[in-house]
Amino acid sequence: MISFIDTDGIMQTWHDSDVLRFTIFVAASILLLHLADLLCRKVIVPLTGRITKRTQSGWDDILFNAQVLTNAFRIIPPVLLLMLLPKMFVPTGEIFFWTEKVLNIYITASSIRLAFAGLNALYDLLNQNQNFKNRTLKGVFQMFKIMAVCIGAIIIISIVIDKNPSNVLTGLGAMAAVLMLVFKDPIMGLVAGVQLSANDMLRPGDWITLPKHDADGMVVEVTLTTVKVQNWDKTITTIPPYVLVSESFQNWRGMFDSGGRRIKRSIYIDMNSIGFCTKEQIDRFMQKGWLEGLDCSEGEIVNLTVLRNYIDLYLRKNRRVNQEMILMVRQLQPTAQGLPLELYFFSADTAWVAYEHLQADVFEHLIAILPEFGIKAFQAPAGTDFSKVGK
Repeated sequence: MISFIDTDGIMQTWHDSDVLRFTIFVAASILLLHLADLLCRKVIVPLTGRITKRTQSGWDDILFNAQVLTNAFRIIPPVLLLMLLPKMFVPTGEIFFWTEKVLNIYITASSIRLAFAGLNALYDLLNQNQNFKNRTLKGVFQMFKIMAVCIGAIIIISIVIDKNPSNVLTGLGAMAAVLMLVFKDPIMGLVAGVQLSANDMLRPGDWITLPKHDADGMVVEVTLTTVKVQNWDKTITTIPPYVLVSESFQNWRGMFDSGGRRIKRSIYIDMNSIGFCTKEQIDRFMQKGWLEGLDCSEGEIVNLTVLRNYIDLYLRKNRRVNQEMILMVRQLQPTAQGLPLELYFFSADTAWVAYEHLQADVFEHLIAILPEFGIKAFQAPAGTDFSKVGK
């Protein structure tokens, strides 16, 4: 015989038969819970995985992955135990009271983990959709996780102190200013992330330039509180998302999407070398086809005009130059360093290395071809030039 006082101060007495029945019931309940856990983890989860893999659609493989199912089935044993608890203990007993609290807290914590797993699966599913793949959704889902944790924390606190969750929320209302201060960056990051995503201002993989924050490279990750940029020197610059909304930055995505990368560079021509072509030069230029498209009826042709026409023909025959975009050779305002001859065209390959190679090849060819037209590039005199004059 066992005697004890319940939470209401009433003396309770159990006979030996009651103790035996209670012991058997507890053992049977523990065995039942263990079998339910094994059934879920060893049978239902693998079986569901095999079924989803056989379907043609891929969304079920993501939403019903092992992590989601495992976290879902972890809730079943404590729920069953909570249902069996009144049969195992006296509802007014101390053991029942604390066991019920622990089970409710465990169910709440497991529900938060299930919410995390579900949000992760939904995030992976949206990333496979072309409409959402390049959206900055990670910060939004991080905010959902924070909300799930906050809701779970409120429920757990209400269970511990045995109060209604609404009463806990009322008490937290007085701490609103403190909470706003603590969660300032996540809140601002969420608002900024929504603006960046809604206006399609930034995507992972974009090349952005933000000189004020020493950022010049590819966006590798956009989260609730940070935007990580891997610079070309392989360093990582971390920027708050709201900075990209409040300040201007340069996004090079449009250049890559257009299929052409601009080359805009000048070479300075010595104006003393500009003059009319001789008869021999005109005949030679005509034989080489460098006068194609020029009006030679007036008889006098300037060598710089032929050079501009040659460069234009050279660029239009170059397969590495984008022929569907602007292509021109123009003069700029003369300076003390000579007459700037600017080449304005677009590379067909937007990759950095190919772009630099094309730019170098074109200007190396241009510098080498200048003597054929009797034209010289301007170059400030060096010490060796003065020494040659002295000799």
